[in-house]
Amino acid sequence: MATMTAYKPGTFCWVDLSTSDQKGAKTFYSKLFGWEAEDIPVAENTTYSMMKKNGKSAAAISPQREKGTPTVWSSYVSVENVDAAAKKAKSLGGSVVMEPMDVMTEGRMAVVKDPTGAYISVWEPKKTAGAEIVNDPGAFVWNELLTTDVNKAQKFYGGLFDWKAESGDMPDGSNYTTLKNGDRPAGGLMAIRPEWGPMPPNWGVYFTVEDVDDSAARVRKLGGKVLAGPQDIPGTGRFATCQDPQGGTFSIIEMTTQP
Repeated sequence: MATMTAYKPGTFCWVDLSTSDQKGAKTFYSKLFGWEAEDIPVAENTTYSMMKKNGKSAAAISPQREKGTPTVWSSYVSVENVDAAAKKAKSLGGSVVMEPMDVMTEGRMAVVKDPTGAYISVWEPKKTAGAEIVNDPGAFVWNELLTTDVNKAQKFYGGLFDWKAESGDMPDGSNYTTLKNGDRPAGGLMAIRPEWGPMPPNWGVYFTVEDVDDSAARVRKLGGKVLAGPQDIPGTGRFATCQDPQGGTFSIIEMTTQP
């Protein structure tokens, strides 16, 4: 795929991992996805590891901002003005947990908590638009919100990013909502099921792989866990939900159609 140099506002443009073991996470994901790390100093004794696939940035791995916090993947949505987006998030019933700030000369960001409790980051590009590679093996392809209140989430994100919601039934009888940015799918949305146990609302990330069964086996071999699957999504692909050795949750998918 050609190198991405720009993202339409309202499009997921970046993902990064905040982890308790940056070195271990770099080893795990590099062996899983074929990534190579480029460590960028951001503070004394602190680096932001840009993870590249075939020389193109795909994601990043950083140490936890505060010790003891969970290892989590964060998803970023491109916006025209991050300060305006943060202000709008508050007006829609969300909160801003990290106020707008400059990220060197690369861009400007903020972290928002939606009214159901899920965190999402907004990114105003300057020198950096986001990931240089998406959808290809080793790159992210989809972002999905699991929430306790689908209607409240639809209203919030529709107001924040002008996303439109299209809902339909899954083969197992559950309901799935596709959030659309114009005529393009932007992400997914579904309710947390009781049988999944205690789970906070969260945005999850899917990475493309060539063979999901092989990749799931590799996750286990590298010390991670496969929490669900591999299983088919008719008309879309085959996926598995996994957990890295530090506890970060992510999904892998072998696509039959592009989103």
